[in-house]
Amino acid sequence: MKKRRLNFFIVFFITFSLILTPLKLAETVSSIGFETGVVVIDAGHGGIDGGVTGKRTGVKESELNLDVCKKISDCLEEKVISSVLTRKNQEGLYGLPTKGFKKRDMNKRKNIIDNSNAKIVISVHMNSCPYPERSGAQVFYKKGDEKSLKLAKKLQEKLNSLPESKKKSSVLTGDYFMLNCTDKVAVLVECGFLSNSHDENLLIKEEYRKKLAVIIADTIFSYLFENAMI
Repeated sequence: MKKRRLNFFIVFFITFSLILTPLKLAETVSSIGFETGVVVIDAGHGGIDGGVTGKRTGVKESELNLDVCKKISDCLEEKVISSVLTRKNQEGLYGLPTKGFKKRDMNKRKNIIDNSNAKIVISVHMNSCPYPERSGAQVFYKKGDEKSLKLAKKLQEKLNSLPESKKKSSVLTGDYFMLNCTDKVAVLVECGFLSNSHDENLLIKEEYRKKLAVIIADTIFSYLFENAMI
């Protein structure tokens, strides 16, 4: 009788765990006392390097990147997942804006990753293209990195599912410094095209940037949990 009751509770616990929402999963992880993974959230550009600009509004990519990253960090904090922002304000990471500032900026980002004990690195950007019809979010990963590919596919699928998404994209490999500078799971997300009027109109809205942040944070958390990284 005792054995049957024990089996019942085991089955009940497993079933209950499977239907928990991401937030409830976070609470479970916290209550059990598992070590939470560190996620490095990189806001691309900054300082004198504003990145691309909005075709209609002139909004700077660097400002949008930072806002999305802060929102991702807040969402992860709610899930008891610690995060490190490479950039916390509009300033660059290069020190003085002299020759070689871009290299210094990128090396500083690498140092932050190296010293963070990161399990996942996500770099956030906005896209631009000479062809204004190009639109939609795009996720990149380092060629040959199967673990990062797995995260990239999950994230791309979620971004494609947004009602506002006109184009359903596939993940792409990218030869980017932020992907190549670490052996951790790393993806680079282009949240949309500032050269496309539809995307620009979405990206300048805070509620849409929050929606992007929630999707990214939820996907990161699910990946960490499913791969026993927390």
